[in-house]
Order: sequence, then C-alpha cells, then structure tokens
Amino acid sequence: MGRPKRDGSIAGPISLKTLAAYLNLDPATVSVVLNKVPGRSIPEPTRERIRAAALKFNYQPSFLARSLRNRRTMTIGILVPVLADGYHAEVMSGIGDRLLEEDFFYFIAHHRHRADLIEQYPHMLMRRGAEGLIAIDTRLAHALPLPVVAVAGHRPINGVKNVTLDHYRAAELSLGHLYDLGHRTIAFMRGQPYSSDSDERWQAIVKVARKLGLSIRPELTIQLDKDLTSPELGYPVIEQLLAHQRSFTAVLSFNDIAAFGAIRALHDAQLRVPQDVSVVGFDDIKEAAFQTPRLTTIRQPLHHMGELAVQILLEQLRPSGATKTPQEVAVEPELIVRESTGPARKTAGKNRLDRPC
Repeated sequence: MGRPKRDGSIAGPISLKTLAAYLNLDPATVSVVLNKVPGRSIPEPTRERIRAAALKFNYQPSFLARSLRNRRTMTIGILVPVLADGYHAEVMSGIGDRLLEEDFFYFIAHHRHRADLIEQYPHMLMRRGAEGLIAIDTRLAHALPLPVVAVAGHRPINGVKNVTLDHYRAAELSLGHLYDLGHRTIAFMRGQPYSSDSDERWQAIVKVARKLGLSIRPELTIQLDKDLTSPELGYPVIEQLLAHQRSFTAVLSFNDIAAFGAIRALHDAQLRVPQDVSVVGFDDIKEAAFQTPRLTTIRQPLHHMGELAVQILLEQLRPSGATKTPQEVAVEPELIVRESTGPARKTAGKNRLDRPC
C-alpha cells in the first residue's frame, strides 16, 4: 500500500489506515465518513477534510471488507425474460431508479422463459452476493432461500411477494370501452402460455365478456405463441384472420407491441383504424402515444410497479425481517383513449371485411 512522501503525497494505492495517518485521524472516523454510516456525530469540517483527502488520493472504500463486516452486500438479483424495449424495460427503469436511491447495486439475468435457467439463475445470483431477488414476468416454480418479489407473479409461493395488475378491472375498462362504442364482434388475442399474465388476464376477459353478454368466438380467438418483442408478434395472426375472411369490428390485443403489428396488418389489407376496425392495446409503453394512429390502451403503471417491487423487497431485507405486506399487492389499471378506437361501423350495406383480402 502507498505511504506518505515528504511532500505529503502518497505513492501507489492507498489504504484506509494510511489515509487516516495522513489526516491524523482515527481509521474508524475515516471509515464512518467514507462509508456514509448514519447516526455518527462528526463535525462537518472534519467530514469535508476526509472527503477532500479521499478525492486527492483516489481512495475507494473496500466494498468487500465492508460487506464482510456488515454481512450485507447491498446487491439485488433481477430475473427478466428479455432485455428489450417495452414492458420489461419500463419495469426495469422503476427498479433501477429506486435501487439507485437506496444505494443498492444489481445484477440482471435474462432467461428467455427457459425453465432450466429460471431454476439455475437464482442460485447463481445468490453465489454472487444477491440478498434478494426481483422476478419480472417469470414463472417461478418453488420457494427460494432468500426474499423474492415477483412482478406479474400470480402463483402463491412461500416467501414470494407478488406485484400484480388488477386484471379484472383492466378487462372491465377495455371491453366496456369497446362495448360502449357498439362493438359486438371482437377478435381476442390470448398471451403466450409462458407469460405470467396470460392466464389471469384471459380469465378476467372471459368473465367480463360474459357479464356484458359479449360472445367470444373460437374463430376470432388468437393464441399467441411466438417469443417475440416486436410488432411481428401481432402482424401474422391478424393477417391470417383476414385471409380467412373473418369479420370483426375490433381487436383486443394482448399487449401494445402486438397491437402495433395488428394495425399494420389491417393497413396492408386496406382497412382503416378505427373507421373499419378499432384496436385496443395493453401496457401503454412509451411508443403507444406516437404511433399512427395513436394507440388506445390499458395503462399499467410499469415504472411504479418496479419501484413498488423494490420497496417490498427492502422491507423484507430490514434487520427486523418483519413486514406487513400481503403476499399479493394489486395496482390499478387506467384506460387511455387515443385514436385507434371509434364507433363500430354500420353492418348494413357493404362490409369492407367481407370482401376478399
């Protein structure tokens, strides 16, 4: 380690003890200031002198040493299916912003919905010092030996807290909006089987449709199955409906990305949105407000859901370990009406969807 020279400079890497000797202070005092330990009465001029010396000699506190002393790594592991724009990026933004405020570091592992990686990654993150995990749109199979919060998790697993959307309310908002506009023949998109929200959202849609007296026709029910995060997800399935000359006045999409693809497929078939077909998305990602037409959608407070996941996890990591947070915390959706929905077209006369596409 570096030692002070006659001119007061220090050669080589500097240790805490060397820095304390240079300042003529107790090493514990220097450590308290540089590690931002709360509740210690140290005069501000002394704190400023310590920080100035640390900056001068480029001293960095040993995170490993502090972790060993405190038995804390201040590190969180995050599981996510993909590293892409849209839903996952918005949730990640909320998580990252909140962890930054709390001086926590984090590792991200993306698994592409592979069951083997979902099984392996939590243990790999634990070995790298993760104190807790946040799982986004990830189907966890069982309890883990550390605190976990799942965003869009619906399985009751011991030790796992779930941050979810109120999907029944979301179905009421989306279907109610289309119903009020006169739509009775609606094409429905079901989410991919591996998506955490798929079953919950579909069950809610079925219940609300039944309540409104809307028929869910098998030939107008689309099962998404491709692992895509681009508008290509929604394009071919709508293209196929049109090729089979299915008649519908609205599309209820599983997410905004698929809705973008659906709108493009309708446009390519010379159908206007919303004059001929209305389209409702889901999530309200940032791009939704800048499409042509601007997308009507169900807003999930994605950034807030990420922040809330961090808050719940940190409550579990507190020394007391006590938390009154219920196993599932549901957040409220919001209907954002833009340009992609309008009154159902008149059924009398020539039907644009009945002509060959």
